[in-house]
Amino acid sequence: MKKIKTAVIGAAGYTGGELIRVLLNHPDCDLVYVHSNSQKNKKITEVHPDLLGDTDLLFTDIVKTEGIDAVFLGLPHGQTKGFLESNKFSAETVIIDLSTDFRDESQGFVYGLPEVNKAKITKAKKIANPGCFATGIQLALAPAIAQDWVKSPVHISGITGSTGAGKSLSDTTHFSYRTNNLSVYKLFSHQHLKEIRQTFGQLKAEFKEDLLFVPYRGNFSRGIWITAYFPFDRDIEEALSIYKSFYKDAPFTHVSDLDIDLKQAVNTNKCFLHLKKENGQLVIYSAIDNLLKGASGQAVQNFNIAFGLEEKTGLNLKSIAF
Repeated sequence: MKKIKTAVIGAAGYTGGELIRVLLNHPDCDLVYVHSNSQKNKKITEVHPDLLGDTDLLFTDIVKTEGIDAVFLGLPHGQTKGFLESNKFSAETVIIDLSTDFRDESQGFVYGLPEVNKAKITKAKKIANPGCFATGIQLALAPAIAQDWVKSPVHISGITGSTGAGKSLSDTTHFSYRTNNLSVYKLFSHQHLKEIRQTFGQLKAEFKEDLLFVPYRGNFSRGIWITAYFPFDRDIEEALSIYKSFYKDAPFTHVSDLDIDLKQAVNTNKCFLHLKKENGQLVIYSAIDNLLKGASGQAVQNFNIAFGLEEKTGLNLKSIAF
């Protein structure tokens, strides 16, 4: 098969570094260029030293649109629309946007959650990659929403690693703030709730229940842990059967009969789920890597689907585990 000529726009941050790492090792990808205004003419390995020995590419500030089969957009939120207005790619170029700009499926974009939208992604030329918290929460609750089990507000907590805040320093990303610390932000108002509601509305048009989401800043570098629960009057065996059936064709989402932990998912494109029934509540744990299944890995998963490749191509990554 002819390799897919690919470009990455905006690749100086953590997500961009992970995306380059995966694409350099993807057997069907020819990474033509990597764009960054802030790092132009620098070696990629100066900015992402973990890639030393993997590439000799330099960052460029020149956008080439001709002859590009796929482009990943890793620009800051709010900048992608303007970029695409100024830089016209071929109608045949597959565009995968990692920002929030098109997650409402405007301007021809398809929301790229493969476990729900694979059929649409297969035909898409424009894909809006989901947010990291949004991915973990949607995969935790999608089967329950589809079954119409949720009849009251859903309680959700989620803790994310510091890489989720990006590479730029702020008061809440400094080591001295994060280490031995925990804090809440955007209580009940996280921006990812909008796209989550959009998906749940597709699964069950009449779904209107509150999503009471408490996001935490964690004192670790990567990974997301979600706990969600709601009243449940059926047996746990029925819940497990429904969840396993829902994800039976999803190569990266796994329902575990055993307790899970975050390190199982870190450095992989997997989502691990574990279900319990306690005190009349169905409790779902969800673990993902925020930089992979929550960002770059899922973007490459969407790339694979859009080009008719086996979904796991280039994504057979081992977790850190211990």
